[in-house]
Amino acid sequence: MLTVVIPTLNAAAVLPACVAALGGVRVVVADGGSTDHTIEVATALGARVVTAPRGRGVQLAAAAEAALADGARWLLLLHADTVLTRGWRTEAERFMAAPDKAGYFRLAFDEDSAGARRVARLANWRARTFGLPYGDQGLLISAPLYRAVGGIRPLPLMEDVDLARRLGRARLAALDASAVTSAARYRRDGWWLRPLRNLTLLGLFLAGVPARRLVRAYETRR
Repeated sequence: MLTVVIPTLNAAAVLPACVAALGGVRVVVADGGSTDHTIEVATALGARVVTAPRGRGVQLAAAAEAALADGARWLLLLHADTVLTRGWRTEAERFMAAPDKAGYFRLAFDEDSAGARRVARLANWRARTFGLPYGDQGLLISAPLYRAVGGIRPLPLMEDVDLARRLGRARLAALDASAVTSAARYRRDGWWLRPLRNLTLLGLFLAGVPARRLVRAYETRR
């Protein structure tokens, strides 16, 4: 009934914890050209592996189509460096009784610092207030609703925001469980600088700047 779809790129170190927290749910991994042992790790974990051109939107779209072709009635879009907290499946099963909405998890980080708490608090506020959960919060969506809104578009960046906007705030709901995401990128870029950069990119995207132009700025600043 439920298939988790995960885009990967050199995720061998983080994928085991992500999949272990899923508790045996069917998983489809879309790999974007990993040069480590991601594909071998995913296969050993029992995931179905498909390959796709690099890019989270392209990879998510490929994994979702593979899952739907296998008969999935619900999809959970999830990042490889995210671990769902205990009880997520009970909450997901309760939510799946209402297939006219899509659900997202509370954001948390695998670091208990002031910066981590601040960013998570603001991200959860943004999701509730504006109906804009990011991909690192996961997205639980029924197959009919996924199809109705046009699915994941193969964007190189902002594919999560694009999908959330097509769903609309009225069709998005917070789930009573957390998605614990790696804080590595924030430790590297800074707990102030990275959110400000992300907010700038979000503003440009909402103003109509094409994602292909934004991804160049994103990669350059990285």
